[in-house]
Amino acid sequence: MTISIPAPDDIIRFEGVSKRFGDHTVLDQLDFTVKRGEKVTIIGPSGSGKSTVLRILMTLENIQDGVIWVAGKPLWHQLHNDQLQPAGAPHLREMRKEMGMVFQQFNLFPHMTVKRNITEAPRHVLGLSKEKADKRAEEYLELVGLSDHAHKFPCQLSGGQQQRVAIARALAMRPNIMLFDEPTSALDPELVGEVLNVIQRLSTKHDLTILLVTHEMQFAKEVSDRVCFFDQGKMVEEGPPEQIFGAPQQARTQEFLSSFLQHA
Repeated sequence: MTISIPAPDDIIRFEGVSKRFGDHTVLDQLDFTVKRGEKVTIIGPSGSGKSTVLRILMTLENIQDGVIWVAGKPLWHQLHNDQLQPAGAPHLREMRKEMGMVFQQFNLFPHMTVKRNITEAPRHVLGLSKEKADKRAEEYLELVGLSDHAHKFPCQLSGGQQQRVAIARALAMRPNIMLFDEPTSALDPELVGEVLNVIQRLSTKHDLTILLVTHEMQFAKEVSDRVCFFDQGKMVEEGPPEQIFGAPQQARTQEFLSSFLQHA
C-alpha cells in the first residue's frame, strides 16, 4: 500500500476510506481532513455516514478500504518495512488515547459516583494516582458546572447533567481530539442548551480539535470553523458555516437544508 504522510497540521485524515455493512456501503471512498485545533461539524440526513466516521475514529468499527491518519500516525494500520499492515490491538489502544468521545447516550456507570465515573479511566488506563485523578476530576467537573454533584450517582442527575459528566469524563483523559456524536439527541428540549453551552466553552477556550455530528443547525453555525455536508457516504460539500447555511453551492445541500428548516 502506497504511503503518503499527511501534513503536520492534518490531525485527522481519511484517504479513500470505505466502510460496508454487508452489501450496504456506508462510507464510499471518503477523503476528509481536519486540521489541528479546527472545530468541524458534520451534518446530513440519517444514514449518510456521519456517526460512522466517529465510530471508526474510536476504533469501534473497522474499515474495508483506505487509510486513516490520526496525529501523523496510521490508525488502522502499522508501518512494517515501509509498508502499511493491519494494526494489532496494542496499537489501536495507544491510538485511542488521542481521542475522547461523547455519545448520544451518556453511557455512565450507574453503580459509580460522578467522580468515580471520571477518575476510573485516568487511574486504570493512564496510571494516575488517586490524588491526581481526583484533582483532575474536580477540575473538569468545575468546567462543566457540576462541582456540587461529585458524590451523586447518575440516577440522581438530569439527562443534561449526565451528558455534562460524560463530557468531563472524556476530557479527563486529556485527549487532543474530542468527538461528539449527536450529544443532545437523547435530551429533553429544555436540557439541550446546558450541554451546548459546555461544548461552546470548550470550542472557544481550549485548544482542542473538535469533530461534531449534530442536527442542531444554529449551534453548528455558531461553533464551527467548517461545516461538512454528508450524503450517501460521501462529503457533498464543505465550507465555512456562513457559506453552507447562507449560500450552499450543491443542489443536494440546498435540498437538505430547505427540508430540514421546514420541519424544524
